[in-house]
Amino acid sequence: MTGVEIHDVTKKFRKDTTEVVALRETSVAIPAGTFVCLMGPSGSGKSTLLNLIAGIDRPSSGQVMVDGRDISKLSEGALAAWRNQTIGFIFQTFNLIPVLTAFENVELPLLLTKLSKAERRSHVETALKLVGLGDRMTHYPRQLSGGQEQRVAIARAIVTDPALILADEPTGDLDAQSADEVLAILEKLNREFKKTVVMVTHDPRAARHAHVIRHLDKGVLLPEGVTV
Repeated sequence: MTGVEIHDVTKKFRKDTTEVVALRETSVAIPAGTFVCLMGPSGSGKSTLLNLIAGIDRPSSGQVMVDGRDISKLSEGALAAWRNQTIGFIFQTFNLIPVLTAFENVELPLLLTKLSKAERRSHVETALKLVGLGDRMTHYPRQLSGGQEQRVAIARAIVTDPALILADEPTGDLDAQSADEVLAILEKLNREFKKTVVMVTHDPRAARHAHVIRHLDKGVLLPEGVTV
């Protein structure tokens, strides 16, 4: 299991000639094995915080510690390797490749590993069965519903057996039933497989699936129990 500790992190971006502070002096501990939800209005900094934990962005100042390691100090190459081994990232927009089957989409992260073809097949089949799509392996994205596409995206995120699952508005493009199915999978990954899950959402119904809900506003993480 992998925990996260954010120490006094600030993230600034340049927009034309203006400096934008997306996240301001933020500290938070996410214990290993917990399911944490980040909420807040657009522009509050919640996706920025998620991207910092994923090593997609680097902080302007402060430390991002994952499993006791300061990932902001890693080189680009080391960071990419670490991300492939440690992080499963689920996006709102699925990001599936239309010309690849569900199986081939899920297999993509494994092509960067040293696994044999047979080992890759075993991992992919396990991941797709876990999300309830063992019978859809040869289907293309256009042959799947939105909820099924998102479940393929989850299978792709977990196929490398990452310790940390990061989900950015994973139910944002889904109807209520599909959203519930996706959230049930995230709960299962947390409860049965002991994955640490950090989810960004606008949806209070989705947030109720988490153990802890934290709110951000204008780049500031509010104290526990305080909402925007």
